[in-house]
Amino acid sequence: MNLIRNYRNWRRYRDTVSELSRLSNRELTDLGISRSDIHYVARKTV
Repeated sequence: MNLIRNYRNWRRYRDTVSELSRLSNRELTDLGISRSDIHYVARKTV
């Protein structure tokens, strides 16, 4: 079960990083996120 949960968490993290990375700097600023915070924000989703 841990393996499955870890995989799902990793996928959620990668999907979040991918989606946020596609946004423009303007869109990220509107969300209150800087480009350097993307990995931090994605880790919080897991």
